[in-house]
Amino acid sequence: MSMAAKARTARIGVDVGGTFTDLVLHDPASDLVHVGKLLTTPEDPSAAIIGGIARLLRETGLEPSDLHSVVHGTTLITNTIIERTGAKVGLLATEGFRDTIEIGRETRYDLYDLFLEMPPTLVPRHRRLEIPERIDVDGKVLLALDEDAVASAARQLVEGESCEALAIAFMHSYRSPAHERRAAEIVRRLYPALPLSLSAEVAPEIREYERTSTACANAYVQPLMQRYLDRLEAELGKLGFVGSLYVMLSGGGITTVREAKEYPIRLIESGPAAGAMAASFLARLAGLDRVISFDMGGTTAKMCLVEDGAPDHKFTFEAGRVRRFQKGSGLPLKVSVVDMIEIGAGGGSVAHVDATSGLMKVGPRSAGAVPGPVCYGRGGTQPTVTDADLVLGRLDPAYFLGGELKLDLERVNGAFADGIAAQIDVAPQDAALGVQRIVDETMAAATRMHLAEKGRDPRQYTIIAFGGAGPVHAWNLARLLKVGRVVVPLGAGVASALGFLVAPPATEMVRSYVARLERVDWPHVNALLSEMEQLGRDLLTEAGADPARITCTPTADMRYVGQGFEIPVRLPSLSLSDADLPIIRESFFASYRTHFARLVEDASIEVLSWRVACVAPSTDIRIGVRGSLATAGASAHRGERLVLFEGHGWQTCSVYDRYALTAGATFSGPALIEERESTCVVGPGAQVRVDEMKNLVIELG
Repeated sequence: MSMAAKARTARIGVDVGGTFTDLVLHDPASDLVHVGKLLTTPEDPSAAIIGGIARLLRETGLEPSDLHSVVHGTTLITNTIIERTGAKVGLLATEGFRDTIEIGRETRYDLYDLFLEMPPTLVPRHRRLEIPERIDVDGKVLLALDEDAVASAARQLVEGESCEALAIAFMHSYRSPAHERRAAEIVRRLYPALPLSLSAEVAPEIREYERTSTACANAYVQPLMQRYLDRLEAELGKLGFVGSLYVMLSGGGITTVREAKEYPIRLIESGPAAGAMAASFLARLAGLDRVISFDMGGTTAKMCLVEDGAPDHKFTFEAGRVRRFQKGSGLPLKVSVVDMIEIGAGGGSVAHVDATSGLMKVGPRSAGAVPGPVCYGRGGTQPTVTDADLVLGRLDPAYFLGGELKLDLERVNGAFADGIAAQIDVAPQDAALGVQRIVDETMAAATRMHLAEKGRDPRQYTIIAFGGAGPVHAWNLARLLKVGRVVVPLGAGVASALGFLVAPPATEMVRSYVARLERVDWPHVNALLSEMEQLGRDLLTEAGADPARITCTPTADMRYVGQGFEIPVRLPSLSLSDADLPIIRESFFASYRTHFARLVEDASIEVLSWRVACVAPSTDIRIGVRGSLATAGASAHRGERLVLFEGHGWQTCSVYDRYALTAGATFSGPALIEERESTCVVGPGAQVRVDEMKNLVIELG
């Protein structure tokens, strides 16, 4: 390295939410952690990203050339599918199977609704064309691919229907992708720049409906994601950034821009996954093995179980549900995602009186960043959760975002008086308390259901609360769930962005090969595992991981023969034989017992899919107070403020400066602990201590 060359060590994590864009900068060379938060720019999310990065660099004295990388997550994919604003897509399907994505599973998610609304397909029937070809379940060719039909169909879809992307999904392509790959070669020869999604590459798994649906969804969002990432890279280049841009996957791993452009559907839960990764990191640091991650931002609240320092995962996801909490009412996708619940309960969730019932409701519609809550003074007229928190005394109108955004309490009081209180004949403060009660009960009910489905008892867990609104509502949520402890990290308001920096480079590969356990062709399985291992290692090396530190873990999706659903089972190694059968069976029994608390020991077992998860070590970060945020020597006690608590009336709360609190400090609720990006509310009777990592540990008693 020349004397003029300078090592780039600083990294920035960027979380674009519906209301705020959060940023965290970490530079291990100077032991620097610096955070930022600004309103999201919905018309062009990259504007807030670039503006936030430029601001962080100014405040830290760094140059764009000092940045090693930027790690980004986005809700662009899920929003595109929900709002149906994606590309015009065509589908090439095996002859006789063009209607697979419309027939679905032939089941009804609500048996008794005579007017049941099914999720609309992303590809209408006239843009689904059939191709004569057939491969059987063993991968043998029954009918050769009609190459002329492929070329003709491609021309009809691209030139006749003006399709912007194509999906190719043939029968049993998970077993042999030969026909899909040959069809892709023909299409690319005709239209080299046309985005293509092959089901055998996007989701090489058994189950025709889900695999085809995933390929169509990938094609639907691919042109939009490619344009977005191209524009973001160009804007970063104009800023002077010469490092690497990485993207978070829905499963919590970090990947390259190239993979994000090719398989954007794997990013569908990219943004929410960052919060779960942050909670996992914080749980490991605090030595907590049972945690409920509670991430409440401006638009949604996300809850996830974190056990033994890792979030729960699942390998199926439903997008764009017709009914938000009704399984089966959305588009099924075969992607690896962090297993969480996400509900329309955020600071910007709008409160209104239902015209039919006359009852007050909150969400799921959000005021977002534009126009935002009434108190922002940016054009919002309907009261939101943030407005209610302000009326109840939980927020300081002069210290929101560290004083950058002054909140208009008078305007909010007027909105509650005219918009809610008058309609239900209560005082404005009681209307605000009702908003808080509704949103907290909604989150508590969703969390109870999520834990009950997993057979977990919330009383055995600790809540880690973050997000701009999370610490405001965490104490009351814990009270409703009967959770005894809440942990709020320093910088809680931007903790999701921290998740991008502590998440490891990781990816997961999957291949389907169905066989009874005693009849498995082990040489074939070992070849699949070896192929997946090498692909995973190559991808993580491209993402900047040290090849010598990448670990690969094999698992299998298994079930008893005749069952409809499978469970994940850990495999002993990447090279298997009949000698491993006893270990594999015991691993299956252990997983089955965990899921169902029973066994059927004499039944046959079969494997459906084989997986290899590849991961590199994550970055270790210690959050500290830096620069203008530090208040060394200052008094932690700022003063007092009246806060209205349900069942306790107006209480005088001590107000503390988060940055002046030192490790070992203790005090009792009711109290408010304020930092630039969030406020932590502690109710009456709770005890608070500051641990050695500057976390607020709240014991409810």
